Amino acid sequence: MEASKKSLFAMSDAEILEGIYATHEASHDHNSFDVHSLFSITQSIITGSKHIVDSIDQKVPQVYAENMGGITIAPSFSTPLCVLKSIFREVPCKAPGEKNAHDATLKILSKVSKYSWEAKAVLSLAAFSLEYGEFWLNAQHQQSEQLAKSLAFLKGVPILLKPENFKQRGRAVTDLNNVIMSTLQVIDCIFQLEKLSITYDDVKELRETLAKARKYISVNVYWCIITTVACATNITLLTSDEEVTDLHEAQKLLQTPTEIMDLMKHNHIPCKDNPETKIFHGSTNKEVRVDILRTKNVLLFISSLEISEDYIARLKPIYDFIKDNNEYKIFWIPIVEKWTKDLEHKFKNLRAKMPWYTVGRAGAHIAGIKEIKEDWNFNGKPMLVVLNTKSQLQHFNALRMIWIWGCQAFPFTQEKEEQLLLSLQDTWFSALMDGINTKLFKWRKDDYIFFYGGDSVWTNQFKEKATALINDEIIKESKISIALYLVEKNANNDGGDDSFSTFWSAIETMFHIKVISKQIDDVIKQVQKLLSYKDDKSGWAVLIQGRKLVAIGAGSTIMGRRLKKTGHVCSCFSIPGATGSTLEAMVCYECGNVMEAFFSYKCCHDKKKAPLIT
Repeated sequence: MEASKKSLFAMSDAEILEGIYATHEASHDHNSFDVHSLFSITQSIITGSKHIVDSIDQKVPQVYAENMGGITIAPSFSTPLCVLKSIFREVPCKAPGEKNAHDATLKILSKVSKYSWEAKAVLSLAAFSLEYGEFWLNAQHQQSEQLAKSLAFLKGVPILLKPENFKQRGRAVTDLNNVIMSTLQVIDCIFQLEKLSITYDDVKELRETLAKARKYISVNVYWCIITTVACATNITLLTSDEEVTDLHEAQKLLQTPTEIMDLMKHNHIPCKDNPETKIFHGSTNKEVRVDILRTKNVLLFISSLEISEDYIARLKPIYDFIKDNNEYKIFWIPIVEKWTKDLEHKFKNLRAKMPWYTVGRAGAHIAGIKEIKEDWNFNGKPMLVVLNTKSQLQHFNALRMIWIWGCQAFPFTQEKEEQLLLSLQDTWFSALMDGINTKLFKWRKDDYIFFYGGDSVWTNQFKEKATALINDEIIKESKISIALYLVEKNANNDGGDDSFSTFWSAIETMFHIKVISKQIDDVIKQVQKLLSYKDDKSGWAVLIQGRKLVAIGAGSTIMGRRLKKTGHVCSCFSIPGATGSTLEAMVCYECGNVMEAFFSYKCCHDKKKAPLIT
């Protein structure tokens, strides 16, 4: 297996097995120590270390009981200390990258070649826990014990715990802890699988299912070991006093174990059967095992319960498009802080309208809510996160591209979105309007459409003048078709059709997509210009010919008026939910100045012209 030529995360199980089976020798040497006892001790060390980290991070008193209670150790257990030390010697001290991490993992597998697969995983994690537990134990006692203080100094504890360093690296430490805890869970699942295989050996159907799952234990052990290698390396990097650039490399490397954990969580290991492993299939109204989503491309529809049914309507054509393709599945994850009877009722009503997969029941535990909020910037608004068969992120929010292109956006990746954006240019506006309603507008080559909005005074004036133009004899003789479309709020505010909200939501969607893809071109300038008119009561209009954008203008421009010489109007626009996804600076479409960014972008055209953002 040429690990250097192919990303680890792009490798198939067969390719991984090809490399690791060469390191495995069938033997009974693993019986020389009790693997369950070692796992119990390792679990205690890592759990205790996590409590210390939490107490330091949250500045709360430590509550972890420092005793051997709850640890199951066989009377004859003897620690394989030499093996543990030899394993840890293979861990790189510098950021390894995929190839070096893979090579280190193969060396460790060679050292434990005669042990069972589950013993290999436990030995590797136990070797890591020796260093990890000692590190945090010294961190805990360095203030009160001189020996601990000296050991902590050699381990680099004071460097990591410097307030300025821990503020910068604390998130990386928390992520590292989460990955280590997840690795424990995966190894526990392996033990549970072995236990189930023995328990149900006489049940043919279950025996065959479990045997199929056990085939992949060796692959998951590989991921467990390479995870511990990456975690151990990151501890070394996080406790070094290197320059900021090196720290950034360390934080970047921390993504590796996280990706590994995604692979392990979503592939092959059927953990204990409980209600939380069941999901609901909307088209059959039956519960199925979550395993059905493993090895699939998954579109995670994440939302609160306060969602418009329009989102469901938008996703139904996508569901119909992919339902016959067994490689793609939609899965709804509702994010609710605190469940009530009313919310449970609302959940059931919403779920009944979704033909795709959803969580099994109201109140079901959703793992990773913190990551969904922090890493994916979930703020309550619906989003569609796309993961490939290896659980690798393909798009943070494909709803926006689906809103514009529908099924044409398949397979909903970032690359596909960029291709579609480049194909639009002067037809971006008509593409957005098609996204609102494909049947509403007929884009004939020589026909014109005015989209316009503003207060009632201006829109009535515009309609009057535009109607006069449409009825002009010359226009009629030329057979020029001119249509009008008023973008207005629902006057009754009764939840009915609101072309205003729908229209501006589409424009904001285009802004988000262009900014995230960092395509700073004429299209984003036009979008920016149009957004500045959203709350402008003095009116605005957009002229389209065929499918092409002809002009965008303020009411004063469109009506042929001229601005007074005294004073000028600032340009500003607001983008809901823009935090974390917009550029740090935007250039004004009128004068080229960098706009001031508060909760909106603003420019008053009174500074020197700034260069365009690149």
